[in-house]
Amino acid sequence: MEKESDLSQKERLLKDYFGFSTFRDGQETIVDAILARQNAVAIMPTGAGKSLCFQLSALLLSGITLVISPLISLMKDQVGSLVQAGVSAAYLNSSLTEKQIQTVLARAQKGQYKIIYVAPERLMSPGFAHFVSKSEISQVAVDEAHCVSQWGQDFRPSYLQIPAFISHLPKPPVISAFTATATAAVKRDILEILHIRDHVEVVTGCNRENLYFSVLQPKNKRMALDHLLQKYEGKTGIIYCATRKNVEEICGFLQGKSMPATRYHAGLDNGERQKNQEDFLFDRKTVMVATNAFGMGIDKSNVRYVIHYNMPKDIESYYQEAGRAGRDGEAADCVLFYSGQDVNINRFLLENGDSDALDEETRALVREKGYARLQAMTAYCHSKQCLRRYILQYFGEEAPDFCGNCSNCQESFTKTDITVEAQKIMSAVKRTGEIYGLQTIVQVLRGSRSAQLLQRNLDKQSTYGIMKDISEARLKELIRYLIAEKCLSVSEGKYPCLSLGENAVDILFHEEKIMMPETVAAEEEPVQREEAAEDDMLFNRLRAVRWEIAQEKAVPAYLIFSDAVLHDMCRKLPGTVEEFLAVNGVGQRKADLYAVRFLLEITAYREDGE
Repeated sequence: MEKESDLSQKERLLKDYFGFSTFRDGQETIVDAILARQNAVAIMPTGAGKSLCFQLSALLLSGITLVISPLISLMKDQVGSLVQAGVSAAYLNSSLTEKQIQTVLARAQKGQYKIIYVAPERLMSPGFAHFVSKSEISQVAVDEAHCVSQWGQDFRPSYLQIPAFISHLPKPPVISAFTATATAAVKRDILEILHIRDHVEVVTGCNRENLYFSVLQPKNKRMALDHLLQKYEGKTGIIYCATRKNVEEICGFLQGKSMPATRYHAGLDNGERQKNQEDFLFDRKTVMVATNAFGMGIDKSNVRYVIHYNMPKDIESYYQEAGRAGRDGEAADCVLFYSGQDVNINRFLLENGDSDALDEETRALVREKGYARLQAMTAYCHSKQCLRRYILQYFGEEAPDFCGNCSNCQESFTKTDITVEAQKIMSAVKRTGEIYGLQTIVQVLRGSRSAQLLQRNLDKQSTYGIMKDISEARLKELIRYLIAEKCLSVSEGKYPCLSLGENAVDILFHEEKIMMPETVAAEEEPVQREEAAEDDMLFNRLRAVRWEIAQEKAVPAYLIFSDAVLHDMCRKLPGTVEEFLAVNGVGQRKADLYAVRFLLEITAYREDGE
């Protein structure tokens, strides 16, 4: 265990380097565990301060903390934030030349860095292995720990090397693992694969109360996007697309309307990707149109909206990507555009996106799990229940029926009795042997004369054509609702089949009724929020000061102070350095660097108002 005198420094370092007077929920428990040399696992939502747990503990431990991180952008962003806060940190990844890597290792050997970020692929390299064999590694922090699990949406085979790497260290380090989202299966994998024993575990839940969730099914996505972006004019946002082609088309469409948009996908060369990312981070462009290749580890705090132009492949990906909005805790919108074609796109990506690093058996297993997650994502888009509740329940959390901050909770619904329709649908599923998918069941009920249906003699079934007067779209809507209500279940795999669910018997044989919520007045856009009460004029003046400082230092503005910090300045109106230090998010180093300029602006604002 570290010395008691070190433990007593927690609060001072928390304020001096990170600008906070108190810990957020769960943080102190994890920090204390690490300082007591206990392994730790933290499942905390985006923006809840996971990184602070291993960064603060690293400053108090005697040796070096290695942070295993999956993406170059994530490392650069976090190291940049640490350096701005006055913490000596570095990273090792493929963006550095061999000479630069050797320089970092030589400095680290001399004790110049307390925190080193490293890509998992570099762990077993001879040069790095030699470095750690001669160094005191006090902590190995595994960031984005869900990447170790085949059940996770971002499974990375390179993460499987972590246990072997740790076993070769001269002295066992503290192992800490962090992720924003983890189902029970993913959490189990994190513990087992990383060999985490006798650990302290903190699960603060993944609810982000500041995020507004909305699912739209527009007839014309491009027109709906254009209409929506008019409401977000001047605000920073991300638009996610499923394919590079969509990114190119949507970015071109927005640029054609003189919107400050840029693009990001794996098909661009490294130079353009880097430039476009920096344009977005430095606020030269306020709209980023991207595939899911963009965003992990980008701690840009002033993103006010995330729009998914296409449905993602799973809830984990969606929540992680949507969670890039509102990282400062301020209100932000998460809007998902859905169409049936999105499901087909994701099936294609699942079937053709296998890693060459996996053997055939593992590839098949990863695909099967991918299909199951895709079904859950599709069900979210059709859900009539509170969208926040759906997400939280997916991750194993209890949630109220009504959150008041999603499109389903803010729409008006009426209940329709669909008992007879449900009985007909479930009878068709049962009588055809529970071996067919949704499309085939719809064809049977509508009396289709397709060759495939006739070849299988499905036209001889008693349920053939009994719902011929109901449209295909309506039938699919009914079936998806029955799936959500566990009257029907869907098998996993490339060709999912419908079967009776656990609640089917009550509807079919026990005269139980089933009522389906129907939208009375569907919203085609997120509900307008009330703006924050702080004085917009002062906020804009402080933002201009932040911009000037960021330009001078050649760093993104949010690394100086987040929007949330500026809003707190507007509320508290500090007039002295001591009062400036009371602003949430202002540490001693940043006060030393920036207090005078912000205080002068606040004083000028107050005098202008007199």
